[in-house]
Amino acid sequence: MTVFAAGAVCWRIVDGKILVLLIHRTRHKDVSLPKGKLDPGEVLPQTAVREIAEETGLKVNLGLPLGVTNYVMPNHREKVVHYWAAEVTEEAVLASTFVPNSEVAALEWMPVSRALTSISYKRDAEILKRFQAFVDDGLISTFAIIALRHAKAIPAFDFDGRDAARPLTQRGLHEARFIVPGLSAFGPTVLRSSTALRCQQTIAPTAEALGLPVKKTDSISQDAFENGTSDIRSVVGKRVRRRATAILCSHGPVLPEIMREVALATGTTKPASIARAGDLPVAGYTVIHLSRERPGSGIIAVETHVPH
Repeated sequence: MTVFAAGAVCWRIVDGKILVLLIHRTRHKDVSLPKGKLDPGEVLPQTAVREIAEETGLKVNLGLPLGVTNYVMPNHREKVVHYWAAEVTEEAVLASTFVPNSEVAALEWMPVSRALTSISYKRDAEILKRFQAFVDDGLISTFAIIALRHAKAIPAFDFDGRDAARPLTQRGLHEARFIVPGLSAFGPTVLRSSTALRCQQTIAPTAEALGLPVKKTDSISQDAFENGTSDIRSVVGKRVRRRATAILCSHGPVLPEIMREVALATGTTKPASIARAGDLPVAGYTVIHLSRERPGSGIIAVETHVPH
């Protein structure tokens, strides 16, 4: 059986230079990137954030996806590890409670060039090289727009009332709770929802967990989209201008248009192919990564997560 794991290239700026974090592992006597195995019931972004906190004492939000490594462990099982970039704030460094332990003997910050010669495994070095490529292009500081489809709602043919008043089913309420850790891993600070009840109920557990308000808008509702009164462009344009990670909770027919408008607002080529990433199952979400310094340079990366 394949073992899944997740981790990150944690980075910070010190005296104008980007440094990355390597860990010296106690038992393995090696130098590697912080990572760990997926626990039952977790999703990979959640695992990455949890493992970094456990191994380094650092609380981080995930940025750009950096790819996947896979290898065969000594027990002959395959291990697949997903990596992200994760900026570490000075507040997080000061708040770290790390002390050497039976798992991690030491933490070491260093330039990528030195990390490439210090790290124990070639597969980890490849992830560092991808990180460096983003640094070289000036694209490592990012924010995200997260397009979220509402969870499972009572079908229209089973509901006697306005479409916008359809609530989530019990399964949908469970999905809305299940997606909280995955969404939270990207550090959203702005929450926007269609005025439809099913969207409001979907984003409510995330809002509660993060302690954030939800602003409701008809501009991304299905009713407005179908009757021609939606204003997706204004909503997306504002999010791109503000450069803060935001969740937009909307509907199946609307999400491809949200994706397309993000592509257009950022000068991304082939907006039609980006729009297809908005074709999501219920409670699925797509994370669109954009440059904080140069959002007009186009979408840097897109990743999609769906509930199990």
